[in-house]
Amino acid sequence: MTFPGSAAVLGVLVLSTAVATAQETALSLTPEQQETFLLHARIVRMRSAGDGVTDSRRATLTDGTITHDAHIQVIDQARPLFEAGRASEVNFKDTYRFNIAAYQLARLLDLHVPVSVPRTVEGKSAAVTWWIDDVLADEETRVKKRMQPPDAVRFSKQIQVMRIFDELIQNRDRNQGNLLWTGDWTLWLIDHTRAFRLGRELLKPDEVQRCARRLLERLRALTAETVGAAVGRSLMPSELDALLIRRDVIVQRIDRLIAERGEEAVLFDDP
Repeated sequence: MTFPGSAAVLGVLVLSTAVATAQETALSLTPEQQETFLLHARIVRMRSAGDGVTDSRRATLTDGTITHDAHIQVIDQARPLFEAGRASEVNFKDTYRFNIAAYQLARLLDLHVPVSVPRTVEGKSAAVTWWIDDVLADEETRVKKRMQPPDAVRFSKQIQVMRIFDELIQNRDRNQGNLLWTGDWTLWLIDHTRAFRLGRELLKPDEVQRCARRLLERLRALTAETVGAAVGRSLMPSELDALLIRRDVIVQRIDRLIAERGEEAVLFDDP
């Protein structure tokens, strides 16, 4: 026996189930599978990504089975001098390729930076970056709404890891809008187009106070060969050299803190 409208209801249920299954499949992809999707899936829709000065866009991609969004950035600027208010910077760069380099470096260090791949979009070289799922809030929203994490210790450890990563890549544009907290209160670091400067010193050395044990081990293990193979053409030789020099400065600082305060006061397990 059937009832009026039952076929329509069944159709909605089938469609909802299919969408949910596709979403679950997208969430279960490995980084390598996400890379393949971002490289080859068809772009079916694009619109503004919202705030920002780089005209970045949010795109919807599909490979026929999975549909997922991505962040597309084509910015690629270099200026001998950049001035913004009272601040100025020589050898300024704002480029999509640094998003790709940040992801590849984060993979070596096992940090939470979304998958980002090089791809030509509408005739322009671009970084196509996986749109983070299950975002609870960015840091600006978290602060405004006074949202408190359920685990304050884990929260603090993730901030310490972020500070070390930002010093490693000399990120001059970390702000509350590019820190994303997901539903499980994991911190994701996004938008690194103004990183990888040529400075050899730390920007805020006093903020480097603690470090995850495994992160310190991975920092020690970085070499020009391993980093160069990972980032490919997304970093120039001078940018790679500066990164490794900053790595040395970070490791030396952590080692000095351990000598002064003891290992337990400085190192912690992965958050």
